[in-house]
Amino acid sequence: MDEMSRIKVMCANLLAGPQRVWLTCALVGLLAVPALAQPGRGTEEAGMPAATAAVAHSVTSGRQATALRRLWGIDDIHLRSTASGSLIRFSYRVVDADKAAILNNKKATPYLVDEKNSLALQVPMMENVGQLRQVATPENGREYWMAFSNKGRSVKPGSRVTVIIGRLRIDGLVVE
Repeated sequence: MDEMSRIKVMCANLLAGPQRVWLTCALVGLLAVPALAQPGRGTEEAGMPAATAAVAHSVTSGRQATALRRLWGIDDIHLRSTASGSLIRFSYRVVDADKAAILNNKKATPYLVDEKNSLALQVPMMENVGQLRQVATPENGREYWMAFSNKGRSVKPGSRVTVIIGRLRIDGLVVE
Protein backbone atom coordinates (compact mmCIF):
# COMPACT_ATOMS: atom_id res chain seq x y z
CA MET A 1 0.00 0.00 0.00
CA ASP A 2 1.50 3.35 -1.02
CA GLU A 3 1.78 6.28 1.42
CA MET A 4 -1.21 8.26 0.11
CA SER A 5 -3.50 5.21 0.28
CA ARG A 6 -2.36 4.54 3.84
CA ILE A 7 -3.05 8.18 4.80
CA LYS A 8 -6.52 8.07 3.23
CA VAL A 9 -7.36 4.90 5.15
CA MET A 10 -6.19 6.47 8.44
CA CYS A 11 -8.28 9.60 7.76
CA ALA A 12 -11.46 7.81 6.66
CA ASN A 13 -13.18 8.03 10.05
CA LEU A 14 -12.06 11.47 11.27
CA LEU A 15 -15.53 13.01 11.32
CA ALA A 16 -18.77 11.47 12.45
CA GLY A 17 -22.21 13.07 12.60
CA PRO A 18 -22.25 14.20 16.29
CA GLN A 19 -19.06 16.23 15.86
CA ARG A 20 -20.63 18.56 13.28
CA VAL A 21 -22.22 20.84 15.90
CA TRP A 22 -18.98 20.97 17.84
CA LEU A 23 -16.99 21.75 14.68
CA THR A 24 -19.35 24.61 13.84
CA CYS A 25 -18.47 26.17 17.21
CA ALA A 26 -14.79 25.50 16.56
CA LEU A 27 -15.05 27.21 13.17
CA VAL A 28 -16.51 30.32 14.75
CA GLY A 29 -13.64 30.35 17.25
CA LEU A 30 -11.09 29.75 14.49
CA LEU A 31 -12.35 32.70 12.49
CA ALA A 32 -12.62 35.00 15.51
CA VAL A 33 -9.11 34.37 16.94
CA PRO A 34 -7.11 35.96 14.06
CA ALA A 35 -9.28 39.09 14.20
CA LEU A 36 -8.64 39.48 17.92
CA ALA A 37 -4.92 38.62 17.83
CA GLN A 38 -3.53 41.45 15.71
CA PRO A 39 0.30 41.58 15.69
CA GLY A 40 1.64 43.98 18.30
CA ARG A 41 -1.73 44.54 19.96
CA GLY A 42 -1.57 44.23 23.70
CA THR A 43 2.23 44.19 24.00
CA GLU A 44 2.51 47.94 24.41
CA GLU A 45 -0.16 47.83 27.10
CA ALA A 46 1.90 45.25 29.00
CA GLY A 47 4.89 47.61 28.99
CA MET A 48 6.77 45.82 26.21
CA PRO A 49 7.16 47.54 22.82
CA ALA A 50 5.70 45.62 19.88
CA ALA A 51 9.10 45.41 18.15
CA THR A 52 10.55 43.35 21.01
CA ALA A 53 7.67 40.88 21.24
CA ALA A 54 8.87 37.34 20.48
CA VAL A 55 7.53 35.83 17.26
CA ALA A 56 7.54 32.03 16.99
CA HIS A 57 7.70 30.32 13.61
CA SER A 58 6.86 26.74 12.75
CA VAL A 59 9.70 26.49 10.21
CA THR A 60 12.78 25.18 11.99
CA SER A 61 15.59 26.61 9.85
CA GLY A 62 16.46 29.55 7.63
CA ARG A 63 17.41 27.15 4.84
CA GLN A 64 13.97 25.55 4.95
CA ALA A 65 12.28 28.97 4.90
CA THR A 66 14.36 30.05 1.89
CA ALA A 67 13.55 26.83 0.03
CA LEU A 68 9.81 27.24 0.68
CA ARG A 69 9.92 30.83 -0.60
CA ARG A 70 11.87 29.85 -3.72
CA LEU A 71 10.08 26.59 -4.60
CA TRP A 72 6.53 27.13 -3.40
CA GLY A 73 6.16 30.93 -3.13
CA ILE A 74 5.21 30.98 0.57
CA ASP A 75 6.73 32.26 3.81
CA ASP A 76 5.74 33.21 7.38
CA ILE A 77 4.48 29.67 8.01
CA HIS A 78 2.76 28.88 11.30
CA LEU A 79 1.08 25.83 12.76
CA ARG A 80 -0.97 26.65 15.85
CA SER A 81 -3.14 24.59 18.11
CA THR A 82 -6.56 26.30 18.31
CA ALA A 83 -10.08 25.60 19.60
CA SER A 84 -8.70 24.06 22.83
CA GLY A 85 -6.44 21.76 20.82
CA SER A 86 -9.20 20.31 18.62
CA LEU A 87 -7.91 22.05 15.50
CA ILE A 88 -4.44 22.70 14.12
CA ARG A 89 -4.36 25.92 12.07
CA PHE A 90 -1.81 26.00 9.23
CA SER A 91 -1.24 29.54 7.95
CA TYR A 92 1.16 30.98 5.40
CA ARG A 93 1.78 34.20 3.45
CA VAL A 94 1.97 34.09 -0.35
CA VAL A 95 5.00 35.78 -1.93
CA ASP A 96 4.63 34.22 -5.42
CA ALA A 97 1.01 33.50 -6.32
CA ASP A 98 1.85 31.27 -9.31
CA LYS A 99 4.06 28.95 -7.25
CA ALA A 100 1.65 28.91 -4.29
CA ALA A 101 -1.41 27.94 -6.38
CA ILE A 102 -1.10 24.25 -5.37
CA LEU A 103 -1.91 25.13 -1.74
CA ASN A 104 -5.30 26.59 -2.68
CA ASN A 105 -6.17 23.92 -5.25
CA LYS A 106 -9.53 22.30 -4.30
CA LYS A 107 -8.44 18.99 -5.83
CA ALA A 108 -5.24 18.71 -3.74
CA THR A 109 -6.17 17.00 -0.47
CA PRO A 110 -4.15 18.43 2.44
CA TYR A 111 -2.82 16.21 5.23
CA LEU A 112 -0.98 16.98 8.44
CA VAL A 113 1.03 13.94 9.59
CA ASP A 114 2.31 13.67 13.17
CA GLU A 115 5.90 12.43 12.82
CA LYS A 116 5.89 10.71 16.22
CA ASN A 117 2.93 8.36 15.72
CA SER A 118 2.30 8.64 11.94
CA LEU A 119 -1.24 9.86 12.54
CA ALA A 120 -2.63 11.81 9.57
CA LEU A 121 -5.07 14.67 10.15
CA GLN A 122 -7.37 15.99 7.42
CA VAL A 123 -9.17 19.25 6.81
CA PRO A 124 -12.74 18.62 8.01
CA MET A 125 -15.68 19.00 5.65
CA MET A 126 -18.62 20.78 7.22
CA GLU A 127 -22.10 20.30 5.85
CA ASN A 128 -23.09 23.96 5.43
CA VAL A 129 -19.63 25.56 5.21
CA GLY A 130 -17.52 23.09 3.22
CA GLN A 131 -13.85 22.44 3.96
CA LEU A 132 -12.14 24.55 6.64
CA ARG A 133 -9.64 26.00 4.19
CA GLN A 134 -9.28 28.87 1.78
CA VAL A 135 -9.37 27.97 -1.89
CA ALA A 136 -9.52 31.42 -3.52
CA THR A 137 -6.91 32.25 -6.15
CA PRO A 138 -3.80 33.25 -4.17
CA GLU A 139 -2.60 36.86 -4.21
CA ASN A 140 0.88 38.09 -3.33
CA GLY A 141 1.17 39.47 0.20
CA ARG A 142 -2.02 37.85 1.55
CA GLU A 143 -2.15 35.31 4.36
CA TYR A 144 -4.09 32.07 3.87
CA TRP A 145 -5.02 29.26 6.26
CA MET A 146 -6.53 25.83 6.62
CA ALA A 147 -7.55 23.93 9.74
CA PHE A 148 -6.88 20.25 10.41
CA SER A 149 -9.18 18.25 12.69
CA ASN A 150 -7.34 17.08 15.82
CA LYS A 151 -10.34 15.52 17.56
CA GLY A 152 -8.26 13.10 19.63
CA ARG A 153 -5.88 15.95 20.55
CA SER A 154 -2.92 13.72 19.68
CA VAL A 155 -1.00 16.60 18.07
CA LYS A 156 0.06 19.07 20.76
CA PRO A 157 2.17 22.23 20.85
CA GLY A 158 5.78 21.18 20.34
CA SER A 159 4.87 18.21 18.11
CA ARG A 160 6.85 17.81 14.89
CA VAL A 161 4.61 17.36 11.86
CA THR A 162 4.68 17.11 8.07
CA VAL A 163 2.23 19.03 5.87
CA ILE A 164 1.35 17.40 2.54
CA ILE A 165 -0.70 19.23 -0.10
CA GLY A 166 -0.48 17.71 -3.58
CA ARG A 167 3.22 17.68 -4.54
CA LEU A 168 4.12 20.02 -1.66
CA ARG A 169 5.66 18.29 1.35
CA ILE A 170 6.99 20.30 4.31
CA ASP A 171 8.78 18.12 6.87
CA GLY A 172 9.81 18.97 10.41
CA LEU A 173 7.35 21.77 11.19
CA VAL A 174 6.76 22.43 14.89
CA VAL A 175 3.27 23.13 16.23
CA GLU A 176 3.19 26.36 18.28
